[in-house]
Amino acid sequence: MLKYSIVIPFHNEQENVSNLCARLKSVMEASGESFEMVLVDDGSVDGTFSLLREIAAVDSRVIVVKLRRNFGQTAGLAAGFDHARGEYIIAMDGDLQHDPADIPLFLEKIAEGYDIVSGWRKNRVDNFWLRRIPSRCANWMMAKLSGVDIHDFGTTFKAYRREILGQVPLYGELHRFIPALASWYGASIIEVPIKNVNRERGISHYGISRTLRVFFDLITIRFLLKYLSRPLHFFGTVGMFSIMGGVAVAVWLGLQKLLHQTNVMLEHGPLMIFAAVLLLAGLNMLAIGLLGDMQVRYYHEPAPRAPYSVERVLRAQSKESTISG
Repeated sequence: MLKYSIVIPFHNEQENVSNLCARLKSVMEASGESFEMVLVDDGSVDGTFSLLREIAAVDSRVIVVKLRRNFGQTAGLAAGFDHARGEYIIAMDGDLQHDPADIPLFLEKIAEGYDIVSGWRKNRVDNFWLRRIPSRCANWMMAKLSGVDIHDFGTTFKAYRREILGQVPLYGELHRFIPALASWYGASIIEVPIKNVNRERGISHYGISRTLRVFFDLITIRFLLKYLSRPLHFFGTVGMFSIMGGVAVAVWLGLQKLLHQTNVMLEHGPLMIFAAVLLLAGLNMLAIGLLGDMQVRYYHEPAPRAPYSVERVLRAQSKESTISG
């Protein structure tokens, strides 16, 4: 088995492909370890794929995975992870904001036995309001919600032990939360400071709208970490409180009717409707919890369904394999 796989998703990065690959080869060759580069074209519409194909044609250590359309960064990474063969997998962005010269820091910590080595952009140089402030808030919330004490969940620049990735499902924007998900399985995690440089060429794909998607994924992560194997504990608790509230209001209304001959419908109509809503909502929450518990058995044996569609895979000597689907 190969020692290392470097997985990089690209989307319209023709200005950076050749430079990044050359620098990666130089760094990895200096390490003296066997390696491969898994380069994923995530639906680029510029010359990115043509350049990747040329690189794969002359280097047997390069695998190119072309997706049929732009599925997003998480899906691009998932495609790369699925086609990687290394014992350890290093993921990074394709825009040269991650410096390949930092890779030896990851190799050193992996050699010490850690399951995940996460990059930490300790001294950030990007936009203060659009990048640093939202990122700082999201990282603080993620650390509190997950119990994983790292400073930078957002960077793609991480190294993983292969078997850890096999236990973590990837979809949505969950690639940035792999350490939190892996911590549920007992993975050991450490951070290393990395350089943070501004993009020199190409157009950034980051937008403020991504912050909202990350926030919703935070809620998902919290639920997965705490109630993954016992959803009834969450929905059942909410449901029981709702039912008890409805019952309490209904009992009070009943006593008013029996003891004081109150016309409940006329004098307390809205309150009676509120009691009925509480009871129905509570029963619905209990039903959802029971359905969730019934699905837990399938969580550990999910159907093999990938969040991407591959058009072709290029390996050494320009060999292409076409994948239908």
